[in-house]
Amino acid sequence: MTLAAVDTVFAGSIPQLYQSHLVPLIFQPYADDLARRVAARRVSGVLEIACGTGVATRALDAALPATVKIVPTDLNAAMLDQARALGTQRNVDWRTADAMSLPFADGAFDGVVCQFGAMFFPDRVHAFSEARRVLAPGGAFLFNVWDRIEDNEFADVVTDVLAAMFPKDPPQFMARTPHGYHDADAVTHDVMRAGFPKPRIETLSARSVAPNALQAAIAYCQGTPLRSEIESRGGSLEEATRACARALEARFGTGTIDGKIQALVVTAER
Repeated sequence: MTLAAVDTVFAGSIPQLYQSHLVPLIFQPYADDLARRVAARRVSGVLEIACGTGVATRALDAALPATVKIVPTDLNAAMLDQARALGTQRNVDWRTADAMSLPFADGAFDGVVCQFGAMFFPDRVHAFSEARRVLAPGGAFLFNVWDRIEDNEFADVVTDVLAAMFPKDPPQFMARTPHGYHDADAVTHDVMRAGFPKPRIETLSARSVAPNALQAAIAYCQGTPLRSEIESRGGSLEEATRACARALEARFGTGTIDGKIQALVVTAER
């Protein structure tokens, strides 16, 4: 299996741990931000790509008028099942769909949203062109991507700890994929190649707060494909998690810990 394929495997207990530990740790503030931006546009129908366990879906549900149709999609059945189980206040049309080949008519939506999914697309230009195709004239594609790993402190610490534990083959999932698409010029280039005019890109910092270092370590080591990287190297998942927790505690203190997170927020007009 290629690295790109491995990086998209969110299976087993990962979806549950992703939702319980990682979503409140790093995703919620950015989901709320995207929802506010969409709500300001007075949309009537929104497609969400790569919805994962539905954190942005639920933020959209809370922010948008009840008359707005929301269609959340994801290619990963396990993540979509977790999203469905959590549910929303309104009825939304959960769909299994590939961002590379969206099963919707041209111009079917006036808003397309993607919360931290673009980093995983095998061909970003093609995926962005699909988002543009299903947008009506005047609609907008809004998405976010993580900034460089050095500006995301917990992820950086975890990556350094695991590199020291496995020096011959360091687990690089976090740096390679979630934090691997942080160049604003490259994002602009890809969006424009997909047919959009030059997008607006904003850098948005926030804070990541965990009740303790162990909770943050579990989020990264067990709630992401880092888990597969650790286990495939013959490492103990529990020991790797504890080592990351010790390092986080050494840097950020005991009890509640607080670290910087940072992302790019992109708005592309149709």
